[in-house]
Amino acid sequence: MNPIWTADLGDGTYRNPVLNADWSDPDAVRIGDDFYLTASSFHRVPGLPVLHSRDLVNWTLIGHALERLVPEDDFRTPQRGGGVWAPALRHHAGRFWIVYPDPDRGLFTTSAEDPAGKWTEPRLLKGGRGLIDPCPLWVEGGDGVEAYLVHGWAKSRSGINNRLTVHRMSADATSLLDEGAVVIDGDELEGYRTLEGPKFYERDGWYWIFAPAGGVAQGWQSAFRSRDPFGPYEDRIVLEQGSTPVNGPHQGAWVDTPDGADWFLHFQDKSFLGRVVHLQPMRWGDDGWPVIGNGGEPVLVHEKPIQGEAVAVPAAGDDFADGIGLQWSWQANPEAGWVGGNRAAGTGAGGGGDTLGANANANANANANANANANAEAGAGASADAAPAAGLRLNCVPGPQDLRYLPNLLGQLLPSDDLRAEVTVTLDGAEPGDRAGLAVVGDTYAWIGLERTENGTVLVYRTAQDGVEIDAAPPVEVAGAVTVAVEVEPGGLCRFFVTRNPGDSVSTRRRLQNPYSVGSNPNLPTGAVPIGEPFQATEGRWVGAALGLFASGTAAHGAKAPGPGAAAGISGSAAASGNAAHDSDASDSTESAGSATFGPFVVEARSGDHG
Repeated sequence: MNPIWTADLGDGTYRNPVLNADWSDPDAVRIGDDFYLTASSFHRVPGLPVLHSRDLVNWTLIGHALERLVPEDDFRTPQRGGGVWAPALRHHAGRFWIVYPDPDRGLFTTSAEDPAGKWTEPRLLKGGRGLIDPCPLWVEGGDGVEAYLVHGWAKSRSGINNRLTVHRMSADATSLLDEGAVVIDGDELEGYRTLEGPKFYERDGWYWIFAPAGGVAQGWQSAFRSRDPFGPYEDRIVLEQGSTPVNGPHQGAWVDTPDGADWFLHFQDKSFLGRVVHLQPMRWGDDGWPVIGNGGEPVLVHEKPIQGEAVAVPAAGDDFADGIGLQWSWQANPEAGWVGGNRAAGTGAGGGGDTLGANANANANANANANANANAEAGAGASADAAPAAGLRLNCVPGPQDLRYLPNLLGQLLPSDDLRAEVTVTLDGAEPGDRAGLAVVGDTYAWIGLERTENGTVLVYRTAQDGVEIDAAPPVEVAGAVTVAVEVEPGGLCRFFVTRNPGDSVSTRRRLQNPYSVGSNPNLPTGAVPIGEPFQATEGRWVGAALGLFASGTAAHGAKAPGPGAAAGISGSAAASGNAAHDSDASDSTESAGSATFGPFVVEARSGDHG
């Protein structure tokens, strides 16, 4: 099978993007020989992903800083466009710190000694609407540590934007010590609009704020410097598209390597794919200003910062043998009863109290390489001859038909803009209205899978505009497991498929193929049959489209929808936090509802050039 996009070209060089997926608004730090990166996660749960690298090119996902979003009740349903916006990641006093904004609630802090381990519960640092993009700065001085915080403003919530505010902060990041002052007003700078995303640094007596402006898709990166954290600041544009195909190269992190070389990570907005991450060389000019990329324009290929590290990418494929991988997230705070017991004993996704990557955070460092190689291991040679003997079981929990607002849709970032994803799905104990499948979800969505009707189970392919679904191909009666797939092409065109199994009868082959292919032949060899017309993937609210697996039902079952409880899928927090009465209700709900079993989730490059 073909691996998905890899940035490491194997000859001592790398290509951009180094992360060809929606790791938006990245920030990073180096501790010793290790680099860590976090990114916006918006409404996804768990939130604040933490990635690790030894060379800034090859990255693996090692955990999440937020097990659940707060306030708990507010995030029982998907808050598309809300949640966790651009965070900052720093290391101070032996701890990792993330300061992140919720644009509807304020600025929060969380910290950990081990970035792959348990992080503290979020603590509100500054409350209010429209506060975004915070970044702390600790400066060691003769009188001890001085601490500051810079943040931006969201006009959609506060009525103002294009300006940056600086506060003094307590050294333990528990409180702000003043009312804050606007230190940079973009309205006073020629051509500036949407100044935001600041990152705060100190170097050789200069205070630096790296901040983008100009908007997500077409913006640029500026640097501001002053001898005083409260200004006045002078500015310079240090990175812009120029003659390159990299639109809007901005917002990210300045890091250095152990040998003292400087580098800059930033995002590029790629529409349906989201905001992918690029790596640029950086140096300091004779005039004391940073020079990023090739004279202020992005590089496409460059010598790697550090040689000799193994090729790695964040996991995408998953066999679910050890629970649900770290790459998956829910659209809202998960509840007990979303995940059912697996068919195979001893798997990690057992009994409705499953944890998302149950053993991953406890053993994150040990498992990082295994997760990174999951694409090659998770489903190579997966057979669709019968229902999977093991895999992921999702209960058909009652919920909205609109998949954009289905809390229990289990999704992951599109891992590339050139891929094929395949999974085998079975409906078990289903009642009319139960359905399950594979989806591509943005502002619009499409899905292929199974639905139980009064007359039996049918294979369906549906698309949705504004949440209203239509059949994109005639439903076809099927029995047992089906293997479905989607191919995503550069540009976001998605083609859906169903695989005809060797054991299918001629009549079954006719039912599967005839509605979808002109001049179909039921005697064709086993293979994937295209379904309906292609679907154009679209971005979501500040996020790229997601690959999703889901199982849902209707309230007509008589089953109780699980209430808020322990995380069905959050790094080690199984159903322990639910009370006994609630756990009993959730168990009853699970027993009376149908479920869907998903076999190995296989992801590979669609074309032979690995992206």
